Amino acid sequence: MRELSIFVDESGGQSGISKYCLVTLVFHNQDDSIAEPVRAYEKALSDKSLPDIPFHASPLMYGKGAYGTLSHETRHRLFSSFFVLVRKLPISYKTFAYRRNELDTPQAFTARLKRDLTIFLVDYLEYFQSFDQIKIYYDNGQHMVTEALHGAIEFVLAKEAIRYTRASPLNYRLFQIADFLCTIELSAIKFEKHEETASDTKLFGNSRMFTRNYLRLIRRKALK
Repeated sequence: MRELSIFVDESGGQSGISKYCLVTLVFHNQDDSIAEPVRAYEKALSDKSLPDIPFHASPLMYGKGAYGTLSHETRHRLFSSFFVLVRKLPISYKTFAYRRNELDTPQAFTARLKRDLTIFLVDYLEYFQSFDQIKIYYDNGQHMVTEALHGAIEFVLAKEAIRYTRASPLNYRLFQIADFLCTIELSAIKFEKHEETASDTKLFGNSRMFTRNYLRLIRRKALK
């Protein structure tokens, strides 16, 4: 049985102060093992005397939560180590990005995301139909994302082949990957529009450095 896992994470939301809303889907064919890259990542952390903290980009960038006692240098090394893991994993991804002020109600956001997800799924229909089962992993963090996911996926794909799992990034490396990719794609938007923050430049450098050292390499895994 061929199985596809889809891990979903979002950045920003319809409420709050974030100017942008992003939703990232990470795709992993279960026939392609991730065990060796993950082992290499965990060994690299141990060899560098770095803590194996479940990756969470925003607290890492701002030195909050589990990263609160770590220096900027240590947090940067953690980010770089995780970046190496992402590059080595047999995954692909798709990010949907929106300006909050253009979708000013939950209903508008849900409708737009559902439409865009449906178009994307139809474009890659042959790929998705090649799997016997598709498992969706999401923490149900935002109801409008959950509703759009169910609406689009169940409209395009056979319902009997779909399974939903409420998941936590604490338990799944690929969930953490989705969080990482949301951060990269959000930073790409901010650099493009000259809206980067001090935290962005402190972690990535200037726009050219970000594109050369991070975005160009990560986008090789992006589905158009």
